[in-house]
Amino acid sequence: MTDADAGAQRVLRELEPTVERLLERHLATAHDWFPHQYVPWSAAHDYDGPLGGTAWSPEQTPLPRAVQDALVVNLLTEDNLPSYHFEIATRFGRDGAWGTWVHRWTAEEDRHAAVLRSYVHARRVVDPVALEDLRMRHVGTGYHTGAPSTLHVLAYVTVQELATRQAHRNAGAACGDPAGEQLMARIAADENLHMLFYRELFADALDRYPDAALGALADILERFEMPGAAIPGFRARAARIAASGIYNLDVHLEHVVSPLLRALKVSSLAGLSAAGEQARLRLDAHVRQLTERAARSRELFARMRSADRTPYPNTPRLAGGNQT
Repeated sequence: MTDADAGAQRVLRELEPTVERLLERHLATAHDWFPHQYVPWSAAHDYDGPLGGTAWSPEQTPLPRAVQDALVVNLLTEDNLPSYHFEIATRFGRDGAWGTWVHRWTAEEDRHAAVLRSYVHARRVVDPVALEDLRMRHVGTGYHTGAPSTLHVLAYVTVQELATRQAHRNAGAACGDPAGEQLMARIAADENLHMLFYRELFADALDRYPDAALGALADILERFEMPGAAIPGFRARAARIAASGIYNLDVHLEHVVSPLLRALKVSSLAGLSAAGEQARLRLDAHVRQLTERAARSRELFARMRSADRTPYPNTPRLAGGNQT
């Protein structure tokens, strides 16, 4: 066993009592829900193919372009669950409290892809053939965080769950469809519980290994990308999503980075060595850079909105029933 492997095993062993406590809290707090209850089935009708239905065409889409992009990115991100499961099961293990958490998290996340795809198909949000092609390419590529240590993995999932919660919530709020808004709020509630689990677990890691954990957090935030960044065509979709206000640097800073640093009490963290203090300085610098980049991006997004005739979030809300 290498020194790195021994260090990882020590971190997992020392954090396991916290995992067990947080798992018990999660199981007591989480509520089961049923994906089929959140899909507007009455809005659906058969597609072309073996059932002889109607082929998809762009005018059938009831949602703004940026919302379409957000739902595609969110869905394809959730589709890559097998890779995420492999990643955390490999890093955290399949035994004890860690293994129980990994499997519970996977079971809850699996609902998200199932219900999002059903919603997208029922509402005819995007071309289903193109969507399936993207799914095959994205899932076929897989995903790996590249995180060098267990603390880096914990830092990443802490940030990512909070970012995903906000992305789902904002996509729902922007869609103008009561069914879509309710669905995305339900998914976001799951992601919030996952974030609380990881955030408190990472807080314990900060208490135990302040220098290494803070360094890992700085590394992750400086290079953070959403797990869907490898989706073909992601950059163009992300630009439209950002311009619409669903998820951009302002959202990332205000709803992810700043509240996370406050909750972890990074500014008042005691007992740091020179390495830990350097990590804290890096985080301060990162927040300043995000603030400056967000300000520049607002001007760019304003120009994008003025040049794009596609309506953005303030769109009429869809009524119930058949909206095809």
